[in-house]
Amino acid sequence: MKLTAKGRYAVMAMTDLAMFNKHPKPISLNDISIRQGISLSFLEQLFLKLKKKELVTSVRGNLGGYKLAKDPNKIQLSSIIEAVDENIKTTRCKLKSKKGCTGKTTRCITHNLWDGLSKHINNYFLTITLKDILDDKIPEYYNSLSNVSQLSLSNGQ
Repeated sequence: MKLTAKGRYAVMAMTDLAMFNKHPKPISLNDISIRQGISLSFLEQLFLKLKKKELVTSVRGNLGGYKLAKDPNKIQLSSIIEAVDENIKTTRCKLKSKKGCTGKTTRCITHNLWDGLSKHINNYFLTITLKDILDDKIPEYYNSLSNVSQLSLSNGQ
């Protein structure tokens, strides 16, 4: 399972936009490109999709650019990732396909394990907003899971 550059860069660019959202002037993609090290042409493609899903608004002209269409606390990472057509899944199966993970008519023996992981990842992205990223806050549930993992590792398990 891999989150591609499309999803990662869309979240980075939207977070950058959120950082400057209170400025009255729209933010240019060139500014985001320079700050985040993302190619301008790639940002243009991403922002067309983000605008189509009404996550950003655009202002034309010499002083044009983009602004968030909603408050950062109302924009979930899942909506950003979905807007750029990113698909996060850990199985090779296609939804509602008659062919299973193995390319035959059966699912692989660990299908339910990987499918469960996909659901956890997607639920995680549903709980995180741009505001959470700006405030460097991860929901408490995931922090407690991290503590359990660290405890297990320190006990040699």
